[in-house]
Amino acid sequence: MNIIVCLKTVPEATEVKIDPATNNLVRQGTKNIINPLDAYALEEAVRLKEKNGGKVTVISMGQLENKDTLKEAVSLGADEAILLSDAAFTGADTWATANTLAAAIKKSGQFDIVVCGRQTLDGDTGQVGPQLAEMLDVPVITNVSKIEEIAGGQIRLQRMTDEGHAVVQAPLPVVITVTKEINVPRLPSLRSIIKSKSAVIPVWGLANLGVDPAKVGLVGSYTKVTKLFYPDRTRKTTVLQGELKVQVDLLCEKLKDSGLV
Repeated sequence: MNIIVCLKTVPEATEVKIDPATNNLVRQGTKNIINPLDAYALEEAVRLKEKNGGKVTVISMGQLENKDTLKEAVSLGADEAILLSDAAFTGADTWATANTLAAAIKKSGQFDIVVCGRQTLDGDTGQVGPQLAEMLDVPVITNVSKIEEIAGGQIRLQRMTDEGHAVVQAPLPVVITVTKEINVPRLPSLRSIIKSKSAVIPVWGLANLGVDPAKVGLVGSYTKVTKLFYPDRTRKTTVLQGELKVQVDLLCEKLKDSGLV
């Protein structure tokens, strides 16, 4: 069984900085980590390999510095990792990102399952997985919380819904996006960490993938960020004076005046 994991490197900081000139995230000087939900995707892929045999390949798009993150993925059980890095990929929206990932997956060979985290910490759109499935022309199942069985060229799993869980079955190959309820990611062993240090991470650029330059990066993006800002929240407070009963009466009047009661 060949399993592909799409993994993104994201800034660890909870409050990221925005370049006002480009409206892109400022990644320099910020510690990068594996996108938290992608860690669950990787763990589930490794578990599937341990149960059914096969190989886990991690594919990620980003800067050359992200090789360290991909080596961490190898220490967590991935058999190999591929970095997609090219100046032409910069500024990609979800569609252009999915198009680049799809080209890399096709180049890597036949696959049975593509596993993605439900969404990323920085983008938070949840769009890449479904878009990727469309470009690969395979079914997609989102919000997967449990894989029940893989047999006879079919996968049966549970996906989270607003009402609870739904049991879904689909033919392979398939793209799935997972939630944090699916497992508990493992910690790497010392031996696997040492082994991963020598892992060779191939870098594929535009020429390797053979994709149309007009369909990747900022040029190939259907959506563009025109402005990013932090919400300006102002709060007005009033201190009520007097005896408790007086304060209660004043509070009730203010609530009525504001239409809250």
